[in-house]
Amino acid sequence: MKTIIQFTIQKGEKYYTAHASDFPIFTQAETLDELIKNIGEAVELHFSNENPEESGLMKNHSLLVNFEIPKYA
Repeated sequence: MKTIIQFTIQKGEKYYTAHASDFPIFTQAETLDELIKNIGEAVELHFSNENPEESGLMKNHSLLVNFEIPKYA
């Protein structure tokens, strides 16, 4: 059973985007603060119609966020 949902954040021209590594969860926002809020809402929405444990995720899971920094930032 997984205890962590891992997200990768990337900065586009206008929006920050986040996608989960092991689940089909994706969201975007104009600011990092808004993106963090959107990640929580996207996870909640993704599992709203099912028990997370049925997808191999422990009930008391955590979110881990990685931010990709371009080579020439």
